[in-house]
Amino acid sequence: MTFYAENETSFQLEFDWKGIYEEVALAVLDAEKCPYETEISLLLTDNAGIQEFNKETRGIDSPTDVLSFPNIEYDVPGNFEIAEEQEAGCFEPDSGELIIGEIIISVEKVISQADEYGHSYKREFAFLVAHSMLHLCGYDHMTLEEEQTMIKKQEDILNTLGITRE
Repeated sequence: MTFYAENETSFQLEFDWKGIYEEVALAVLDAEKCPYETEISLLLTDNAGIQEFNKETRGIDSPTDVLSFPNIEYDVPGNFEIAEEQEAGCFEPDSGELIIGEIIISVEKVISQADEYGHSYKREFAFLVAHSMLHLCGYDHMTLEEEQTMIKKQEDILNTLGITRE
């Protein structure tokens, strides 16, 4: 597994955010029974930075908490077999790892949302990583049923890791 992680902000999270990122990402991949070694990228930015990404990629000129950029076009969420059909661009040529995609998180949103919801920064960060990883595995929340599926999966993963609302 290859995990890329960069913090382009001056904000410092007071927990091992790289370790949590890797732990949560692996837990999602295990829960989804991903059969491949993978490559995932994470960028921590601020509200201004994520607003720019949101504007460029989605046409929405406002900050958000997390953006997910899956590298695979799934027919069915969690069905990684499609990657073999889309092989060009899905696998890193040198390592053979499946390039799952990229995650961008606003550290400012991690802090403000944790304060708003009354739990730790670690829990909010872990939740956003789990949420984004599920998007990278093909899940979405455009319908109530999809949203309920994602909520259950997120809660199960975080509970399994012992990352609860403190």
